[in-house]
Amino acid sequence: MTELTHRRRLLVLAICCMSLLIVSLDNTILNVALPSMRQELHASVAGMQWTIDAYTLVLASLLMLSGSTADRIGRRRVFQAGLVLFTLGSVLCSLAPNLESLVAFRMVQAVGGSMLNPVAMSIITNTFTDPRERARAIGVWGGVVGISMAAGPLVGGVLVDSVGWRSIFWVNVPVGLAALLLTWRYVPESRAPKPRRPDPVGQLLVIALLGSLTYAIIETKLAFAVIAAVALTGLLLYEPRRHEPLIDLRFFRSAPFSGATVIAVCAFASLGGFLFINTLYLQDIRGLSALHAGLYMLPMAALTFVCAPLSGRLVGSRGPRLSLLVAGTTMAASGVLFAAFRAETSDALLFSGYVLFGLGFGMVNAPITNTAVSGMPRAQAGVAAAVASTSRQIGQTLGVAVIGAVLAAGVSSTSYAEGFVAASRPAWWVITGLGLCVLGVGALTSGGWAQETARRTAERLQEPDREQSPSTADA
Repeated sequence: MTELTHRRRLLVLAICCMSLLIVSLDNTILNVALPSMRQELHASVAGMQWTIDAYTLVLASLLMLSGSTADRIGRRRVFQAGLVLFTLGSVLCSLAPNLESLVAFRMVQAVGGSMLNPVAMSIITNTFTDPRERARAIGVWGGVVGISMAAGPLVGGVLVDSVGWRSIFWVNVPVGLAALLLTWRYVPESRAPKPRRPDPVGQLLVIALLGSLTYAIIETKLAFAVIAAVALTGLLLYEPRRHEPLIDLRFFRSAPFSGATVIAVCAFASLGGFLFINTLYLQDIRGLSALHAGLYMLPMAALTFVCAPLSGRLVGSRGPRLSLLVAGTTMAASGVLFAAFRAETSDALLFSGYVLFGLGFGMVNAPITNTAVSGMPRAQAGVAAAVASTSRQIGQTLGVAVIGAVLAAGVSSTSYAEGFVAASRPAWWVITGLGLCVLGVGALTSGGWAQETARRTAERLQEPDREQSPSTADA
């Protein structure tokens, strides 16, 4: 790719951030609309889980495929196709006549979304070649998540209360079309020097693993848990034997990379569960409107908005350790307030819990992305970023599935309104445990020993041989 001027690089960053904004905004807006959707579509708690998880599940399953396809046929081309599909899916969601159609159209959205974030990160990585400039760009990228967190509940609340829940999908249309035109005009085409070959077996195993695991949790079907275990075993046995696997398991020899993956799953599982519980509680139990529920959660969104770019600068200057320790501590503390001190009974405690969680989540995103791609060879940066993005979506999928299942089990034996707060107590302990996991893994994988494993892994990834005998290579 030819060298771009500083202004052009910033414009490319802004265009990529537009795609992240609509993908991130879509989920935060949707959470505010859940109670209204549940009433109009006569859906159960499990039905509401599927409106979120159908999207994040497809997104997680296809992110790495989209990233490798973009490397092969052109990043701008795949990015534009993603914008078209995501915008079309948004229009279809706004017209959905029933829950089943809405879930199906959310999956269309997700196919488009899978072509946006990892491809955009790959474009950014190849546009900003200076490490310091790239770290700042990634900090801006992480800050967009904070913007979506801040804007989502308010924009969603205004739209749901004034127009109806279907209007939440209209927001994506003008932004998607604008990003499409700007991409065509200003983003240069780029490809990987040596694109990776397709891995259809690995892709099918990933889909089987994530789909069956999510279905087993939400619908409590043991047979699907067995399928998930078989698919995971297949991945672990098959992928190391391929010359160019969908998931290069050697990445996980790097402690910071493995840590970033675990932290991403835990942090976004916590976020998914946190938003799911609070949206239903504020509107269904407290009786607040969608707008007032959004205003209640504004402290969390505002702290995420402020802390995300701050964390990006902190990671660029001092490394990821401090951000991860602060994130894990505050997210766990937020969970404890709800689980042990019944924060729902006091507005002061409730808002304290929101502030703590917003602070923690704002601090965690930048170190995840930066740790995943830093130290990797440039040719592998796109794949590493795709794994990090996949981990985020897997986390959110599992968070909604597990927290929703815990909540549904608790309210099944009593009335929904009377049993909600008591049923949510175990779910808050789960969120506390996820925060402690972020803290512990962050401390373990951000020290000198961890950095040495990252250096050795990068050296191995640059070696031409795959440390395998010819008998284990692809036929």
